[in-house]
Amino acid sequence: MFFAQNRFSGKERSSGLKRNKASRPILCALALAGACLAQASLAADKAQVYFISPQNGDVLSNPITVKFGLSGMGVAPAGIEVSNTGHHHLLIDVAEPPRAGTTIPADDRHRHFGGGQTETTLNLSPGEHTLQLLVGDHLHRPHDTPVMSEKITITVK
Repeated sequence: MFFAQNRFSGKERSSGLKRNKASRPILCALALAGACLAQASLAADKAQVYFISPQNGDVLSNPITVKFGLSGMGVAPAGIEVSNTGHHHLLIDVAEPPRAGTTIPADDRHRHFGGGQTETTLNLSPGEHTLQLLVGDHLHRPHDTPVMSEKITITVK
């Protein structure tokens, strides 16, 4: 750090390379906020998400009603941060689920139920499809230990 003598007051002044003491709390808050956003939320130890319907191996016709079950934690809408809660995401024909701490994509294969919904109706093309449920936190991220159902396979006539 460089200091210069103020020729009018005789006091030392900084060259500006050192941060002002008043800005330190702001910088700390920003660093903490960034660290919090990068971390996944905690899930309840024995939380489980599962399909009430359909079941693995079912042969169905459109429209298909999918009902979600969740035990060991509660359902809360996206954007509402409450411990031991989350909301459902339905993965359709997805090979690998998103990793903890990453945002779950929002597209036709990653359906978001951020309003706290526990069922939906689908129209899928004829053939075999895989379905999997994944609970996301208030920011649409899988929890630190993902709360994820078994992948099921259904056939659409």
